[in-house]
Amino acid sequence: MGYADFRHKVALRVRWAEVDLQGVVFNGHYLTYCDVCVTEYWRAVGLRYPQDFLAQGSDTFVRKATIEYHAAARFDDELEICGRTARIGRSSLSFVVEMFRRPQIDAMLIGAELVYVNADPAARGALPWPADVRDRICRFEQVAPVQAHG
Repeated sequence: MGYADFRHKVALRVRWAEVDLQGVVFNGHYLTYCDVCVTEYWRAVGLRYPQDFLAQGSDTFVRKATIEYHAAARFDDELEICGRTARIGRSSLSFVVEMFRRPQIDAMLIGAELVYVNADPAARGALPWPADVRDRICRFEQVAPVQAHG
């Protein structure tokens, strides 16, 4: 996978409050950047989060988040945060994020995987992804997500 595999890209400039005494982005902020990417992804596929999910009786919950750090972002860097649905199961979804410093799209700063579960917000039990959500994701992606049934 690489930069060209991502249709969804979000620009974000590193703010002063996000760097530590070493002058680099504090590691916890990368998950915030991933969250910005996911929120904008839902908007790009035509869904408002959380309104459209709650209207159909569901919400998404993070089940797992992993980050692999390759290089540090610094204050005032302009980042390109790229995200895509790599796999969609019955009720889970694997979202992959790669971050780059513009214009150096050949050198990934971090790679992340976020696993979400679609669930009933009250009972917090897993629910199958609605067909409309699956269709929107598959129509949007330029690299088709793996369809898992478990």
